[in-house]
Amino acid sequence: MSDLSAFPVTGKWPAVHPDRIQLYSLPTPNGVKASIMLEETGLPYEPHLVNFETHDQTSAEFLTLSPNNKIPAILDPNGPDGKPLALFESGAILLYLADKSGQLMPRDAAGRYHTIQWLMFQMGGIGPMFGQLGFFHKFAGKDYEDKRPHARYVAEAKRLLGVLEGRLAGRSWIMGDDYSIADIATFPWVRNLIGFYGAGGVVGINDYPHVLRVLAAFVARPAVARGLEIPARAPAA
Repeated sequence: MSDLSAFPVTGKWPAVHPDRIQLYSLPTPNGVKASIMLEETGLPYEPHLVNFETHDQTSAEFLTLSPNNKIPAILDPNGPDGKPLALFESGAILLYLADKSGQLMPRDAAGRYHTIQWLMFQMGGIGPMFGQLGFFHKFAGKDYEDKRPHARYVAEAKRLLGVLEGRLAGRSWIMGDDYSIADIATFPWVRNLIGFYGAGGVVGINDYPHVLRVLAAFVARPAVARGLEIPARAPAA
């Protein structure tokens, strides 16, 4: 049995199955990237809820694993060379799990780099911009008389959706016929934009039929449906 006692995070979240990948997360658009990937690949894992309501993400134990206090993070007891590996940042986790499982990433070098570029498109564009739009649209926009920030993020979200729409025209998934980590990274954010943030109307989501088509195919996947609910949120008090 693996000994993870050297990792302080396991003091706050004890591992019942220390031989499995330990996932520390919350079902947010970034968090579910890891849980969906783990569900898709079938890699054994144990999920732990990082509860933002009790500020788990800023606890000393979690910061030893994720110094940027962001979810998701993982601890793999069977990392490279058989040694434990701790990782934070959802994009890095997707790449690692693709390599570990040999799944959801093209085998040829060109296909791999093309997939990585679309992963970076999500990490650098869709995630930050959709998140900012959500902040100004759902939460804080009414508190600002100056509507330029909201307008800026609406315009940028539309531009990014246009890029994605063009990419998906004539394709089943971002990389073509094959589902990949690029889709796992991207579509939780599209889902959140028009669902939780309620910003589908302001971005004119119906103007992007290919995005909606692929989003529907994404959420219909059984592993996605499971991953979207992992880790289970704490019950309301």
